[in-house]
Amino acid sequence: MSGDLIRDAVARSANVAEVRIGRGVLAEAGAIYARHFAGPVVLMADDRGWGAAGAAVEAALTAAGIASRRHVIPAAPRPKPTVDLADSLRAVLRPAETPIAIGSGVMNDVVKHAAFTAGIPYMCVATAASMDGYTSAGAPLSEKGFKKTIPCRPAKVLLADLDVIAAAPPEMTGWGYGDLAGKVPAGGDWIIADALGIEAIDDVAWPMVQGGLEGWLSQPDKIAAGDRESLEGLFLGLTLVGLAMEAHGSSRPASGADHQIAHLWEMDDLHHGGERVSHGACVAVGTMAALRMYDWLLATDLTALDPVRRAAEAPSLADKEAEIRGRFGAGEIAERAIAETRAKHVEGPALLARLTHLRASWPDLSARLRARLWTADRMSRHLARAGAPVEAEDIGVDPAYLYRTILKARFLRSRYTVLDLLDEIGLLDQAAVATLPRAAQSKVGT
Repeated sequence: MSGDLIRDAVARSANVAEVRIGRGVLAEAGAIYARHFAGPVVLMADDRGWGAAGAAVEAALTAAGIASRRHVIPAAPRPKPTVDLADSLRAVLRPAETPIAIGSGVMNDVVKHAAFTAGIPYMCVATAASMDGYTSAGAPLSEKGFKKTIPCRPAKVLLADLDVIAAAPPEMTGWGYGDLAGKVPAGGDWIIADALGIEAIDDVAWPMVQGGLEGWLSQPDKIAAGDRESLEGLFLGLTLVGLAMEAHGSSRPASGADHQIAHLWEMDDLHHGGERVSHGACVAVGTMAALRMYDWLLATDLTALDPVRRAAEAPSLADKEAEIRGRFGAGEIAERAIAETRAKHVEGPALLARLTHLRASWPDLSARLRARLWTADRMSRHLARAGAPVEAEDIGVDPAYLYRTILKARFLRSRYTVLDLLDEIGLLDQAAVATLPRAAQSKVGT
C-alpha cells in the first residue's frame, strides 16, 4: 500500500522521478544514480550526515563506475539553513557534476537551493525522518534574517535506507514526528480558509497529507523505539507531504499557524542546551500552541459575534503596519511582514461580509474542525511518547516569549490561518493567553 501511494504521487510529480524507501537500499545508490543521471558526483554532507551514510554511498557509486568527490562541512555548530550557505555550496560545483545531498533537513534544503540556482537536478540520500522537505518544491531558508520558503525543484531522486533512518539520533526522529504533527492544525487552518472562501481545499493535495495522517501519527512509542515498520510510515508521511506541496504549488498542505510560530523562533536563531533548536522541535511546540488556541476557539460561541460592531472596531491596515514596526523594529524583516500582511488584509465592507459569513457558518465550520483536529491534550501525549518537545520551556521559550511570538506570527505570511481569524474577531490576545501555563496568564500583556 505504501508503495502504491508513493508511486501514484511520484507519477503526478513534475520533478521527482524516483523515491526508494527500504532496508539496505544504500547499496543501490550507484544503480539508482545511473538510472537518472550521468557524469561525476559531488557528495555534499556535514560531518554527521557523512558518518551516517557517506561512505556507503561513495562505495556504491565507485562499484557502479561513477566518479565522485566529497564536500563535507562541519556539523558543529549545527549548520543554519541560509541562502548564504546554499550559495557557498553552489560556488564549489564543477561543470557537469551532479550534487548528492547526504543528510537531513538543512543539508537537503541548502543543496536543493544550490542545485536549483545552478540550473541542475540533484539527488538526496536521507539520513533521518526529521522533516518533510525532502520532496518539497521549496527550500525554507533565511535571507537577511527573514525566513521564507523559496521555490525550488525538489530532489529528482530520494533514497532512504530504513536502517540508517532507525540509527539516527532519537531526538531527530522526534523532530520529524513534530513536523508531521503540525499537519493537524495546518489542516484546520486550511478548513477555515476554505470555509471563508479565501483558499479552497485542493482535492489532490489534501488527501495526500490528511488521508493517512492519523495512521502515521498513531504509533509514537514504536517510532521512538526505532521500529522499522512504524518509521517507514513516518517517513512515508513526511515524503508524501513534500509531494503534496509540490502538487499544490505552495506549502499550504503542510504549513499553517504552527509553522509561522516556529519560523519566528528560527529567525531569532533560538538556542537551547548549547544547540540551535531544530525546525521540527520548533514546529512541535508551535503545534501545541495552535491546538490550544483551537481548543479555546471551539469553546467559544461565534454565533454571538456582532459583525457590524467588530468590523467598525477592527484595526486598519495602517494600524497593523504600525504594530508590525513596533513588534519587529525597523528594517527589512518588518517591511517584508508588512508586504505579507497587506496581501491578506481586509477591512470595511469586505471584513463585514466575511464576519457575517463566519457567524452564519460557525455551526458547520466548528463541526468540521472538531472532526479533523486533535485536542491539545491528545497531541501532547503523542509528542511526548515520540520523544518530541511538548512545552515551550522544552526548547527554552518562556511564557512571555511564547505570547509575543503568537501575536507576531500572523504577520509573517500572507497565508490565512487561525491566527488571522482570531485577530479579525478581536480575540487573538485572549486565545494567546490561553496557550500559556496558568500561573503565567496574569503576567503577560500586549
